[in-house]
Amino acid sequence: MWQEVPDATAGESWDELRPITTTNGQRLALAKSFGCCRWYWNYSLNLCQETYQSTGKGLSRSAIQGLLPSLKKEHPWLKEAYSQCLQVVALNLSTAYKNFFEGRAKLPRFKSKKGRQSMTYPQNVKVEGDYVKLPGNIGKLYCCQHREFEGKIKSATVSLNPDGRYYVSLLVEDGREQPPPSPEGKAIGIDLGLTHFAITSDGSKFDHPRHLAKHARNLKRKQKKLSRKKQGSNNRDKARQRVARVHSKIARCREDFLHKLSRKIVNDNQVIAVENLYVKGMVRNPNLAKAISDAGWGMFCTMLKYKAERAGKIYIEVNRFFPSSTTCHVCLNQVGSLPLEVRNWRCEVCTTEHDRDVNAAINIRNEALRILELGTRSTAFGRERKSSGKTSVLLDAVPVEQGSRLSIA
Repeated sequence: MWQEVPDATAGESWDELRPITTTNGQRLALAKSFGCCRWYWNYSLNLCQETYQSTGKGLSRSAIQGLLPSLKKEHPWLKEAYSQCLQVVALNLSTAYKNFFEGRAKLPRFKSKKGRQSMTYPQNVKVEGDYVKLPGNIGKLYCCQHREFEGKIKSATVSLNPDGRYYVSLLVEDGREQPPPSPEGKAIGIDLGLTHFAITSDGSKFDHPRHLAKHARNLKRKQKKLSRKKQGSNNRDKARQRVARVHSKIARCREDFLHKLSRKIVNDNQVIAVENLYVKGMVRNPNLAKAISDAGWGMFCTMLKYKAERAGKIYIEVNRFFPSSTTCHVCLNQVGSLPLEVRNWRCEVCTTEHDRDVNAAINIRNEALRILELGTRSTAFGRERKSSGKTSVLLDAVPVEQGSRLSIA
């Protein structure tokens, strides 16, 4: 299973997640290392919370790492984990708090042994043929290698998914520079939906695969069997892994579809515009929460964003309050209200017949081009930017004073 991972800086790239095969001794060693890293994370997080409650200040990364010598004397089993893996735990915890205070993530939480387990080796990782050699007492792990890579390995993250499968993710420094974005080329607007997953401004419609619905019967059957198992028994643990395998299958199918579609869109267009959807608020609707969660709109926009950055393309998010569905892209006349069940409507001013979704995609593209053309502030590449220069793509609609109710943000 090939997967692109966007968390890399310029000049670095993540290699694909490689499924690895382990022996009984390696599984035992990995379980001990996972347990040590998890315990150290929970211990440090609890200490940070207690320190903040008593003093109003947190602990720095160096203070957390300074706890290791005394902890290893008090708990000798901590020495079974590779020492640098424990140091990375302190780095990850300090980074998690930094992301929380800067508004990029939620407050760090305690880790459970029943969820996904992971640990990171910051150096001394080698790939020898079909094997990944890790420092410490793990040794060589046989992996399913899908593609070759060039560059220096900076770190390796070994993970155990709830379905019982092991993966290793390699961070490689390839030395490539990120190309500067250029607005010259084809522009496209994308309207995301549920009947069709994506509708583009050129009239293309991509069906919603509905991966969860396809596996719902199998998932329901296995969840029933899980609920009938005795708490704490080995049979319940086996049934839990069977349920986790179904969820893993659904997640892989969804990611495969999103990767292929985002790659096609980025390859064919230079300017990509989408709506800045508030997915967290939309899933509060009990009638649509399951379908919206299955669609993966947020993951799709993330893929479009980092792939566009790597290719030197422009990714723009239009404000979610922009009336894309209720505005005629020909004369810019805006209707008062348009219920969700209305999929086609006629403009009262120019009598143009509109497909609701295609019209919204065209308006999203035109609004993005207006932002680039006028140089107004917009959310592009995840930060506030002010564009300069002119694009080589012109707007389809020219606003006129009479009959135009388009609000300019």
